[in-house]
Amino acid sequence: MGLSLSELRGGLPEGGLFGGGTWRWSPEPLKLTQGEARQMMSLGHPLARFQQACDGLYRRSATGKLPGWLAELLDEGKPDWLVRVQREPGMAEQFPRVIRPDLMLTESGFSMTELDSVPGGMGVTAWLSQVYAKAGFDVLGGPDGMIDGFRSLMPDGGNVLVSDEAGDYRPEMEWLTRQLGAAWSVGAAEEYVPDGRALYRFFELFDWESISSVKHLAEESAAGRLSITPPFKPHLEDKLWLALLWSPALKKVWESALRGSHLKRLRELVPFGWVLDPEPLPPHAALPQLNAHSWDEVAQFSQKERKLVLKVSGFHETAWGSRGVFIGHDMPSAEWSERLSTALAQSSEQPWILQEFREGRRVEHPVFREDGSVEMMQGRVRLCPYFFTNDAGETNFGGCLATIVPADKKKIHGMSDGVLVPCVVG
Repeated sequence: MGLSLSELRGGLPEGGLFGGGTWRWSPEPLKLTQGEARQMMSLGHPLARFQQACDGLYRRSATGKLPGWLAELLDEGKPDWLVRVQREPGMAEQFPRVIRPDLMLTESGFSMTELDSVPGGMGVTAWLSQVYAKAGFDVLGGPDGMIDGFRSLMPDGGNVLVSDEAGDYRPEMEWLTRQLGAAWSVGAAEEYVPDGRALYRFFELFDWESISSVKHLAEESAAGRLSITPPFKPHLEDKLWLALLWSPALKKVWESALRGSHLKRLRELVPFGWVLDPEPLPPHAALPQLNAHSWDEVAQFSQKERKLVLKVSGFHETAWGSRGVFIGHDMPSAEWSERLSTALAQSSEQPWILQEFREGRRVEHPVFREDGSVEMMQGRVRLCPYFFTNDAGETNFGGCLATIVPADKKKIHGMSDGVLVPCVVG
């Protein structure tokens, strides 16, 4: 059992699946243990509950039932109209219906570095799942899990709105909607004219100014006259929540908002994090776990001490991919200090978070050379499982995209020397 390089390349849809991007190929999927697969595939429900809890905390803060600093922090840098829309009563029960965590495979399990509400890769994952399943591999999610999952978002058909900013992902979404049938289509978000059909929003909300109909769409959705997912809730597109999960000030709030088993699982997955706030600490206080009394002290950390990741939170063109991610121990001291200072200076307009760095586990996986021969590659893995919430509110696993990059890479994302494959138990 196995695929050849010519079979993989020859099976690509005309026009490809990703604009301007290539990846390396492998004759087989990534093997996970039964325990790893079971744990990963069961994350949909607790992650959906986490997003619902985040929205509940935000709304309670915005209405004065929790301290106001939380909503104020999450609203920083957002336009007033979008803040107003996400607070509308009609938005209360609207949540992202595609959930995709980014999971680093580590020696001790998984480390969740992001929870993406507007994820790319759905078409690529669906295509890879079909190709490897046809070759005889029992891929997680099956050959049609991704297609059936996406269909469940708009069972009667709908339109996928892709912005110019997200244009590289348009080919994969066009392939995906072709598998669904004539009732589903892809259109340019900038040119969209309302036609009453259900919509899938494939653009980040920071890009709202380029889309003339965006305010109308948001208001129609809040009024219950339009079905669109993900909802117009910019706070759910922020990485801030990954740091707020660890805030001592919210400890009791999280304990009341989430089931104990879900909270325990989330804290096992999510690295400890901090919201960057330039306000000085009281003389007797310290930053939790950092054993530092100020960010100035953190800026002077040694290379060994700064096994930390600096991330722009969201609502910014650098917040997707890895453009706004900086690894502390992977840069010179002067650059680390400068990056941290810049992030603190931007905090009132563009929040940043800091997280502990967790090392990815080394794996060995077969990869094709250009001539079709196979070599064994030492790499590190990011797993992107996709979960879909249907009209009944059930969240189901659709498939998983594994990205394997050379072991010397600290950041794992789609890159030309990375490998994209589905997963199997093995």
